[in-house]
Amino acid sequence: MIAVAILIVAAVLHWAAKQIVAEMKAARQEVAHTRAAALMQLFAPGLAAGAHDPRAMLVWHPLAKMARQLWPSEFASLDRTAGRTFPFTKEQVQAAHAEWTADWLAWERTHDAAYKLKVAEIEHEIGEGSVISAPPHVRARLDATASWTCISAAIRSTSASRSRDRSWQCVSRRDISR
Repeated sequence: MIAVAILIVAAVLHWAAKQIVAEMKAARQEVAHTRAAALMQLFAPGLAAGAHDPRAMLVWHPLAKMARQLWPSEFASLDRTAGRTFPFTKEQVQAAHAEWTADWLAWERTHDAAYKLKVAEIEHEIGEGSVISAPPHVRARLDATASWTCISAAIRSTSASRSRDRSWQCVSRRDISR
């Protein structure tokens, strides 16, 4: 009789332990699902913004990389569910970077052309005379405008030494030519 009671108590304890383990596993899974849902909510604005503005994706992507390092299992689950890397694929990030770079280069060319035109207009205003003999306000306008043109050229330069050389050439060409 005591042996039967011990067996019953052991069976009940075994069953209770299995139930506790199952509940703990279910709670962990629920936490993981909740965290995955929170990550989807967190990156939803980034997905929407990245679809319309490539600069937004370039801001959100580093945040996604950090979050991936913090919660790799949740992101693996989201990746499986989405059928791709969540929230941004490599191709999306590369396309956004290419689009942003193209937009910036187009703006830079337009900006550079506008300032070169301003320099030419001011130089035409000075005429055949020397920059040094020009009125102070005209010299100041030329210096400010030419400085922006040189800075623009220096920014586009690929190496620091070429940048310094271009800046010097811009200044020296303007000063020596007059």
